[in-house]
Amino acid sequence: MKLKISGGDIVNPAGEQFGKLDILIEDGKISAIGKDVGDAERVIDAAGLTVFPGFIDLHCHLREPGQEYKEDIMSGTKAAVKGGYTAVCCMPNTKPVMDTAAVVALVNDRARRAPAKVYPVGAASVGLSGKELTEMGEMSSLGCVAFSDDGHPIESGAMMRRAMMYAQTYGKMIMAHEEDLSIKGEGIMNEGYQSTVLGMPGISRVAEEAMIARDLLLAQTYGLKLHIQHVSTAGGIELIRAAKAKGTRVTCESAPHYFSADDSMCAGFDANTKVNPPLREKGDVKAVKAGLLDGTIDAIATDHAPHHKDEKKIEFALAASGISGFETAFSLAVTNLTDDADKLAELFSVNPARIIEKKSGVIENGSFADITIADMSKQYTFTEQSIISKGKNSPFIGQKLKGVVTHTIVDGELVYEAN
Repeated sequence: MKLKISGGDIVNPAGEQFGKLDILIEDGKISAIGKDVGDAERVIDAAGLTVFPGFIDLHCHLREPGQEYKEDIMSGTKAAVKGGYTAVCCMPNTKPVMDTAAVVALVNDRARRAPAKVYPVGAASVGLSGKELTEMGEMSSLGCVAFSDDGHPIESGAMMRRAMMYAQTYGKMIMAHEEDLSIKGEGIMNEGYQSTVLGMPGISRVAEEAMIARDLLLAQTYGLKLHIQHVSTAGGIELIRAAKAKGTRVTCESAPHYFSADDSMCAGFDANTKVNPPLREKGDVKAVKAGLLDGTIDAIATDHAPHHKDEKKIEFALAASGISGFETAFSLAVTNLTDDADKLAELFSVNPARIIEKKSGVIENGSFADITIADMSKQYTFTEQSIISKGKNSPFIGQKLKGVVTHTIVDGELVYEAN
């Protein structure tokens, strides 16, 4: 079936064609872009809407296998396409851990029926223990785009160096969860004024920054590729900025909650504000925004971490960490970061595709038709009832947001259309 996108404003910083043009899609690929591209059985009237290369999320938790009560691949990807994501990279902290080819194969099999593309990120160490490397070659052959012990830091510097070297053997990288657990201690929120007032043990930003510094030095010294996950502090951003200036092979991401919320939101002891790394101070929020806009931070990644309500509607100290983020990421970016469509395309599409070395993030003839269409000016109030993910854990419920995804197209198939 032919599908035509008519009259939309194409935003395409990695491509040559942009502006108010039509797109014709045939057999899953873009066959024509222009003013007169012919007829189609289905036409999407995109007048007044913005047409992006499909969004790619570098960091999410789909929970399957083993934690399907929180989320599963199908429910998670349905939430993802509602948020405009045509592809997502799922983390390995499943049960069992995605540390073998067998578990990767299981995820791939379940993902075949999903509305979005699912790129597995294999565990760097067996059982996420940081002690024994996984068989990265076998997992790479099954489509793992990177390796990570996300949810757990690789505490040993020697182990981290070996993991980075081994991953590079297969043309892959380590996605690093940067957290010194000895510095973190028993902390449950950002260490600062708010933690003192609330009487809750704090997590020093040094716990994140010390590990960032170590891994940047490893990457720089040995010429290794590194991706740093969920950067949340001004100091960490400055370390990355300086490393990039020296030519270090580093990329990084931050999540919408790090430029849309700060630790003052923890004042009501709402466990939906509990996340790891924790929500930081207003100065860190400002630094994250600056880093995203000046290119120090390469991408916006959701760190979508759905939890069952029983794991969140309990005492703050005992609650699970994480925010359900697929369905609000784009809106939070438009509302709190920028309405520059080219910059949004870079952060959601172009740079994520480059980081995981996928031939996407661009709208051009012959490319797979992965496309996100959005109404940049539409406003709405985010409600718990609107969330289709199993995880309803979001601190942004009740907020008025701007920017709504209206259509998501994956391999030429319309997999989401707003009501």
